[in-house]
Amino acid sequence: MPATSQRLSSISESVIRNTTRTANQYGAINLAQGFPDFEPPPALLDALVVAARGPFHQYAVTWGSARFREALARKITRTGGVAINPDEHLVVTCGSTEAMMVAMMTACNPGDKVIIFSPFYENYFADTILAGAEAIWVPLRPPQFAFDPDELERAFAQGAKAIVLCNPGNPTGKVFSRAELELIVALAEKYDAFIITDEPYEHMVYEPYEHVYTHALPGAFERTIVCNSLSKTYSITGWRIGYVQAAPDVIRAARKVHDFLTIGAAAPLQEAAVTALEFPDQYYADLRAFYSQQRALFLDYLVRTGLPFTEPQGAYYVMVDIGALGFENDTDASDWFIKTIGVAGVAGSSFFREPVHNYLRFHFAKRAETLHAAGERLLAVSKGR
Repeated sequence: MPATSQRLSSISESVIRNTTRTANQYGAINLAQGFPDFEPPPALLDALVVAARGPFHQYAVTWGSARFREALARKITRTGGVAINPDEHLVVTCGSTEAMMVAMMTACNPGDKVIIFSPFYENYFADTILAGAEAIWVPLRPPQFAFDPDELERAFAQGAKAIVLCNPGNPTGKVFSRAELELIVALAEKYDAFIITDEPYEHMVYEPYEHVYTHALPGAFERTIVCNSLSKTYSITGWRIGYVQAAPDVIRAARKVHDFLTIGAAAPLQEAAVTALEFPDQYYADLRAFYSQQRALFLDYLVRTGLPFTEPQGAYYVMVDIGALGFENDTDASDWFIKTIGVAGVAGSSFFREPVHNYLRFHFAKRAETLHAAGERLLAVSKGR
């Protein structure tokens, strides 16, 4: 039989999803794959029931139903600081996973170069390869996961067509400062590159940090391609509703890619999600307060284990340094945590381009009782292997 595509040899299966399967096999508490164990807001569930009974079971407009795009544009305009036109600036996708693939294929020709910060969410490298592009790596150095401006400019100077920016960051929990973002925008302007932002954790930022929208910075809108989703903000990771937001010329190109990738996102789910997009500002304040509590609860247990960790500024992930436990690598550590401790975390090496093997990534998007149960199990780590 003929050989499969050579580009796939550079891509492994998702370490995150594989860790979930292992956790399920051994009955471990899954703090690996970032999804909640609680229900979405009741009003959203009620809207889903209504939508299921309504006339929304055939294709919506390919780039998103009009009602959904109008509600989404109002929400982004209100929270993001720039007026968004539902007909010119948006294409609705099957989650931010598709949004990122659409953005990459819209921005890049085969052979183009894309800057990716390391550590990185695992899809970014895969998307680069699938788009026929080449990654240029720029390290974010622990514990603050800061970048060196000179290193970043050298990466742009190599002819980068785009840079991928996850803010707030997965897996690091880093929130990029206004000064950092302004520098990135200035370099993108100087070297005429796109800025592809991934922002599903936009409303999960902890005091004293704030989320600055890259597209709202001076000179940034025309070259910024925003990838986002409703998954995290409204606790509906299984609905797979995301979007690309960009300038009109970019969106016209992105719609072509999206059309031939998936045709469109689920019509009844778009209809139901309008309810979420119309939630008042208090919803987002409450969401931030909730995740601040979950963060404090989980970090308290980590302090008691004695394991070093990086305190997340945003999102709901924690990078925990397990180097002192003496494992040969983090994959062995991940297996031990699942099989012996009963808590699943992702081997951190899956996020690093550099040979870093001393981290596990855990998340705290769980009910308090789940985090208490996981925390009590993690306390056994302090007793040693």
